[in-house]
Amino acid sequence: MPFPDRPLRLGTRGSPLALAQAHMVGEALRAAHDWPQEAIATVIVQTSGDRIQDRALADIGGKALWTKELDRALVEGEIDCAVHSMKDVETLRPAEIAIAAMLPRADVRDRLIGIDSLASLPADPIVGTSSPRRAAQVLRLRPDARIVLFRGNVATRLAKLEAGEVNATLLAAAGLDRLGQSEIGVEMPIELMLPAPAQGAVGIETLAADATMRDLLGAINHAPTFDCVMAERAVLRGLGGTCHSPIAALARLDGGAIHLLAEIINPDGKETVSDEARIARGDEAAALALGRALLSRASPTLRALFEP
Repeated sequence: MPFPDRPLRLGTRGSPLALAQAHMVGEALRAAHDWPQEAIATVIVQTSGDRIQDRALADIGGKALWTKELDRALVEGEIDCAVHSMKDVETLRPAEIAIAAMLPRADVRDRLIGIDSLASLPADPIVGTSSPRRAAQVLRLRPDARIVLFRGNVATRLAKLEAGEVNATLLAAAGLDRLGQSEIGVEMPIELMLPAPAQGAVGIETLAADATMRDLLGAINHAPTFDCVMAERAVLRGLGGTCHSPIAALARLDGGAIHLLAEIINPDGKETVSDEARIARGDEAAALALGRALLSRASPTLRALFEP
């Protein structure tokens, strides 16, 4: 039983951004339960995604590289819960693990760094990103661009840009803000670059059977964020998308319902299929159907990206 019998063990990756997000979760739990500082212990779990930096995620195991070690630590009782950037959590999760809470969502947009706009880039620019979505969206707007793999934490990517390896890169505004670097980059309008599903959201997972932990975490759950992100994740399920697949989705509350936007893009940026729907909060079946509808309208080439 976590605090007061012992500290609650909060599992996290060790990157500066992951630690900042774990700190946010810890502070939220302390405030919700009136706990002292020592009530929560941060446990750093190194993941394969942190160790392997020279290849695209899609080529070496996908999003599971961010979660599998934390999943193991959770199942084996080394931690009580795990903190994740929700956009890094694979679509299908183990049955024994539950997404128990999400913090209020931050800025969902991407920031362009190194130049004021994509239009201002020189001819045949080099743009660094590890995201198939961002790559496809850049190529849609700048077909002359060359995309190069850009992995590593925020500081590493900014250092590569500073060293002149690329003309520009793109990073999530939420991550920069959480690292105290809000002044870096120019926000990309959502109309030009719809974000990744769950971008800007921090989630906390625990064992599905651990009712005590689920209750403790439930106290910090931000229901609007949770409902919107789960709708976006349902679109992913409808698409069967992987890290290879350029997918964008954004759900926002509109009155008492959710306005859901989604698109799939060919990697070269030459084909985009988009749609939107107004759905009830919690209606993941409707969100899943939107994903399937996108596939039904895609060309055979684009649809093939989503086939097993």
